[in-house]
Parts: sequence; structure tokens; C-alpha cells
Amino acid sequence: MNAVKTMMLLAAMTALFLGVGYLIGGPGGALIALLVAVATNAFAWWNSDKLALRMHNAQPVTAMGAPELHGMVARLAANAGLPMPAVYVIDTDQPNAFATGRNPDNAAVAVTTGLMRTLDKGELAGVIAHELAHIKNRDTLIMTIAATVAGAISMLAQFGMFFGSAQGNGENRNPLGMIGLLLGVILAPLAAMLIQMAISRTREYSADRMGAEICGQPLWLASALGKIAGGGARAQMESAERNPASAHLFIVNPLAGRRFDGLFTTHPAVENRIAALRAMAAEGAARPAPPRPSPPRAAPQARSTRIPRAGSSGIDRRR
Repeated sequence: MNAVKTMMLLAAMTALFLGVGYLIGGPGGALIALLVAVATNAFAWWNSDKLALRMHNAQPVTAMGAPELHGMVARLAANAGLPMPAVYVIDTDQPNAFATGRNPDNAAVAVTTGLMRTLDKGELAGVIAHELAHIKNRDTLIMTIAATVAGAISMLAQFGMFFGSAQGNGENRNPLGMIGLLLGVILAPLAAMLIQMAISRTREYSADRMGAEICGQPLWLASALGKIAGGGARAQMESAERNPASAHLFIVNPLAGRRFDGLFTTHPAVENRIAALRAMAAEGAARPAPPRPSPPRAAPQARSTRIPRAGSSGIDRRR
């Protein structure tokens, strides 16, 4: 079923490429767009996870460098029946996290330093379990491909702004003229965004539920979502603002609502997600888990940034 969904996504994104290529340059533009689409889809299949981590400057951490974080991911991955994913840390004040990878054997979980400062250990476990649920459901392939290809569609539309005005002649002429060019430039990125929204909204609820089952405590994730939403509204993530096509990867929308970011949302309302988790807890749907643990003492991060202790007030840097 997930393979079918992936192919449907690739087909939809390819159709967008063809459409904007045709509106910019007619049949010749559509052919060029098709070639670009094939190359982009192939690249996204194999490299979208690396690109997503790179665009947010995520740094890998090892069991030696961050034993408690690494150990928590390992225990939750075992609960979920998953191979151990790679663990990354993003140095930003905004509390957030995402997972990526084309399959469970090539997956990664990335958390921000702001997340580890904001949440206690139980809440952090809930967030990591949510991201592992995305990996288990193989959502990460679809979501990372969507982020990569949506960004490519936006670049193709911008390319049309500079080079589409010539409009070609004969068979290469766009039959709608300048109106077609404007439609391609404006509507193609919006259509890509709508596809991302449709993907993310349904998958977030599913990952919330499975994540609660993995960690055994729906209220841990519910509490974490409330804190993340509040922290995200106050702290800006520069890498997400520069790469808005990747917003749907995160557990909570990382965008600050600038420009047109606030007109669309790639995530369900946090209040609705919290309500669903609380209802799940009331039903006793998740399996029992140990009592809520105390906040962890995080180990130093690689390079110059040290992973902070949960509840601390800043990022320590070596002089």
C-alpha cells in the first residue's frame, strides 16, 4: 500500500512538472520538464534524506557523544521492531524534530537542541516515538520526496519567470501566452504545497497514535506537542524559513508565518492532535509503560556545540 502511495505521489509531482513546463514553453517545455522530473525523482529516491538533513545543518551524534539520547532512540526503536536509525541534532532554539530515510534500514531521526532543553525525558521519548512511527509506516520516503520535488517545482517556476517570457515560436509556443506563464509560475508551487498538506495531515494523526503505542504513554506526546507548539511560535528556525518545502517533515510546523507561510498549514491543529491523544489515554489504548522518568543529563555533541541538559536555559559553547 505504501508503494502505491509513493508512486501516486511521484506521478502527481511529475504531472506538475509537465504542466508548468507546458505553460512556460509549450510542448518543448513539457519535454524538458519531463526530463527534469525523471532526474529529480531519481535523485529524491536515493538522496532526499541526505538533502533534508543537510538543508537544516543536522549533525550526527554517536552513542559515545550522546549516550542518553542515543540510548533512548535505541530502546524505542527496539519497542517498535525497527533497526537503529542514525541520530542527528540540529542547533536551533526552536523545539522540533523530524525523521527521514527511504526505508527503515536507511533512516535517521533529527531533534533540535531547543527540543531537548524544552522537554523532559518522557516528553522527549514521546516525540522520538512519533518519528519512529513515521519510519515504521514508511512515511519518511513519501515526505522527503515531497519536500525535494516541491522545492524543484518552485525552482522550475522561478526559472520560467526569467526565461519563459520569450515564449518560443511555432510548436514550442505556449498556447495561453503570458497568462499561461503566470499560471505556471504561481499555481505550480501552490499545487505542490497542497499535495504536501494532504500527505502530512493524515499521516500525523497515524504517527501520533503509533508513537503513543511505541512509548506506551499517549500523554507524554500530548504534553510535548503543547510545549513544542508554544516554543515554535516564539523561536524561529532559519533553515526552515529558507526551505519552506521541508516544513511538513517536522512534528510541528516550523515556519513562523512570514509572507504566505501562514496562509497554508502542512499539519493538523495541535489542539486536535492533543485531544486525540488524551482520548487514547482515557481509553487505555496504549500498552503500560514505566513511570515518567526524570529529565536526562545530555552528553556533549560533536564539534563545538554541546547537547544541553533538559530544562537548561541555553546552549553552551566551548571558547
